[in-house]
Amino acid sequence: MIVSTKEVTEMAYEFAHDYAEARRKFLEAATAAGGRLRAFHHPDQAGPDGGPLCVDVAEIGPDKPDEVLLVVSGTHGIEGFCGSACQISLLADDGPVISAGPATGFVFVHALNPFGFAYQRRVDDGNVDVNRNFVEHGGPASNPDYDMLHEFLLTDEWNRTTPRRLLGSWQDLVGQVGRRAVQQAVTGGQYRHPDGLFYGGTRPVWSNDTLRRIARESLAGASRVGYIDLHTGLGEWGQGEPIFRGGRDPLALQRARTWYGEALTVSEQGTSSSTLIYGNTAQAVADAVDHNGGQLTAITLEFGTLSAEEVLLALCADNWLHNRFDARQALASDLKGLVREAFSPSDPAWRTAVTVRAREVVDQALRGLTG
Repeated sequence: MIVSTKEVTEMAYEFAHDYAEARRKFLEAATAAGGRLRAFHHPDQAGPDGGPLCVDVAEIGPDKPDEVLLVVSGTHGIEGFCGSACQISLLADDGPVISAGPATGFVFVHALNPFGFAYQRRVDDGNVDVNRNFVEHGGPASNPDYDMLHEFLLTDEWNRTTPRRLLGSWQDLVGQVGRRAVQQAVTGGQYRHPDGLFYGGTRPVWSNDTLRRIARESLAGASRVGYIDLHTGLGEWGQGEPIFRGGRDPLALQRARTWYGEALTVSEQGTSSSTLIYGNTAQAVADAVDHNGGQLTAITLEFGTLSAEEVLLALCADNWLHNRFDARQALASDLKGLVREAFSPSDPAWRTAVTVRAREVVDQALRGLTG
């Protein structure tokens, strides 16, 4: 798709400076699109400006639609800068929501992890990766391979030599066991180290409970549900990869391939930039849809940013910050610029590419959902 300079500027402009601005823009766009709004206020945390932290929900279309497209942003906090901008673009006058038929329902969930969004982290206020939290807690989930890497990922200090040392160790490890194996060990999800990366927690966190409530209430009665969870940080620069995440009926994968074509990837088959992960949000949506006896076609839409090494470096830097300083102090650190570029690059061309791609994928979902 060829995009003009004017369109680049306009679409990049949808990216907010901070969580509060993103929330305001989303609520304005959802209201203009005729959305019915609800807000779920975080019970324990406030934003850096002292303002509320909320999961906002906009429902558009019939009260009890048979076909629903659910789009979530900010599961991984800071990735909400991109997800929010995509949602705002989807809600615009020339976007796919306004042009959809009157029988189709939409549910937009903005900033599922508002703490991470506001303080520019992937995780919530308890260092929990929300997209690893949807497991049976106390069950068999474990990751012994991560256990062996935990100390390596938790550097004791951060100075000018730290990035080179970390990247050198990472490259040595990849050379020994392979990139895919290391990625699986680090990113799959771990449940023993609350100070570490990709920590899934020991109980359902507030964002987990909130999404389950939204899914139960907003999807009640729907027999066909499409689910898109918006993410950044994996894959090729500016590309939007649809990664299969479910349903549970035997035709779900075939249905997803029909909707999204050859671009669809499957972690379990080794075709995705993402390795197999435990406890992703689609589990909550699947539970709600199963309760209705409906069909779910779920994907993660993953937008590539920097190299895997640069993203890991940003994660280690952010984890080092928050293991030593409170959230407000950490937010003021220059290292946050490294984190933000890893998950919301400032390049206007990247920002335009992802908002354009989000519209393409939502168009595909709507054709599949209503076809």
